[in-house]
Amino acid sequence: MSEIINKVAASGLITLDLEDWYPTGDRVCIDIANQLWQGLALREKDFREWIKTHSWEQYRDAYVAVYCSVDAIVPNWAFMLVASALNGISRKTIFGTLITLEEINYREIISKLEIENYRDKRVVIKGCSNKPVPVSAYVDLLNKLQPVAKSIMFGEPCSTVPVFKR
Repeated sequence: MSEIINKVAASGLITLDLEDWYPTGDRVCIDIANQLWQGLALREKDFREWIKTHSWEQYRDAYVAVYCSVDAIVPNWAFMLVASALNGISRKTIFGTLITLEEINYREIISKLEIENYRDKRVVIKGCSNKPVPVSAYVDLLNKLQPVAKSIMFGEPCSTVPVFKR
């Protein structure tokens, strides 16, 4: 009987799973549409009162996305006031949706990646995930690695789609 050889392990492929880099913590959206006067515009006095009385502690250590879901007159400072109220409470506050939040999180993680570890290597960027990894993260990672990697593939090590080869 011959020994079973794991050809994937012996191939020298480096597998990167973006799901492994998913920052832990709650994600919360704050839609300020509920604070608009007649659903059309923001009244500064009312909004400042909401900022003062809202329970911000519920966002402790959470990733918070702040946006307005309706097309209304909302000055930029309104979003700044919410972010200011969350300063020192939330782990991160951004303007945008939860999708934007995940894109920003991954962009920051990928920007810190030490690419020399991948110089002249064959890299597989794992494709399946159970966590909300945005498509932009795959593109950002490709852009980061392409200048140094020998090849970049997408999928699973046993079944990949070639994306780049030097």
